[in-house]
Amino acid sequence: MSLSLCTFNSISNIPHTTWDAAFAHGGPCLRHAFLSCLESSHSVGGDSGWQPRHIAWYKKGDLVALMPGYIKYHSYGEYIFDHSWADAYRRYGLEYYPKWINAIPFTPVTQQRLGIVSDKEIKPHELLATLEQFVIENSYSSAHCLFLNQDEIDTFKSSTWAHRTSVQFEWHNNQYTDFEDYLSVLTARRRRSINKERKHIAKQSVHIERKFAEHLTQADMDFFYQCYQVTYLKRSGHNGYLTRAFFEQLFATCQHNILLVIAYQHAQPVGSAFYLYDDNVLYGRYWGALTDVSGLHFECCYYQGIEFAIEQGIERFNPGTQGEHKILRGFAPTTCHSLHYLAHPQMHDAVQDFVGRERPAIEQYRQECETLLPFKQENS
Repeated sequence: MSLSLCTFNSISNIPHTTWDAAFAHGGPCLRHAFLSCLESSHSVGGDSGWQPRHIAWYKKGDLVALMPGYIKYHSYGEYIFDHSWADAYRRYGLEYYPKWINAIPFTPVTQQRLGIVSDKEIKPHELLATLEQFVIENSYSSAHCLFLNQDEIDTFKSSTWAHRTSVQFEWHNNQYTDFEDYLSVLTARRRRSINKERKHIAKQSVHIERKFAEHLTQADMDFFYQCYQVTYLKRSGHNGYLTRAFFEQLFATCQHNILLVIAYQHAQPVGSAFYLYDDNVLYGRYWGALTDVSGLHFECCYYQGIEFAIEQGIERFNPGTQGEHKILRGFAPTTCHSLHYLAHPQMHDAVQDFVGRERPAIEQYRQECETLLPFKQENS
């Protein structure tokens, strides 16, 4: 095989210009600076269960392709749930961890996952074959490529890897001029409901500010992190996966990709939502509040994001994973794709069978969700 695979344990081993050129369509979460912040802030590495193990492919000595990757010792922060597979391994006396995944930690968004560096011919089956060999040589249980984009899944899905689907909900900007223009394409019932929700926020003496670019300050980021920690502690019993240093470094290196929505009640900040964005996509990532305000989550995490996307001419808004309540606010179901290779032949066959039987139900669910979208019939 003319293609060789090498690994590196830090994103710093690849020049940022090389990496960013290869992932030009990967969005802010695939930028060299973002991945570097994860590593240098110790949000990954150490005892986090995420060990960087990025991949580079060479052909005749020349770098031709790159892929972000991590050795995982658990299945948290991935959002393509494989806990039942790990349980099956345990029942048969096998070790499921460590495994290798191609993903962005704690970031379940569909985007570019393979970065092409050279125009030398690269055959998809060769890439996957080298990954399989990498798994076997290192005694990992498996390899998983999560949230591949449509071009990548079209390229790779004919392989023997198990192809799994899931559903997220996204908002699409149909060149709306403002929020009222967007509401005009919804049914009268949904318009009334959304307007009622937003007026209820104002009645609670709450006003909202969107902070981004040069208007975003370190104090804003500090307040958001306080909200982030408090909310994680309430829900999960820990302070969150990402460290304060991560957000501090991200502010220093990626300020122009960050949007903070901050809610004030009686002039005091009470809640905040954290977004990342580029020219094409807005990504809702994290939310937190210091006090309970009815309807504040919907306002900060959905309606403010829609308004920002309209103002900035952003085409697509991904508010995060899960949540059928997004449908009635105009977020359409969209199919996500992942590929899975398990080194144990019988386990691989079982997973292949499982995802094959699961896929029609996932598609039926997506179609049922589409029927619940609140658009007027002529806009459906």
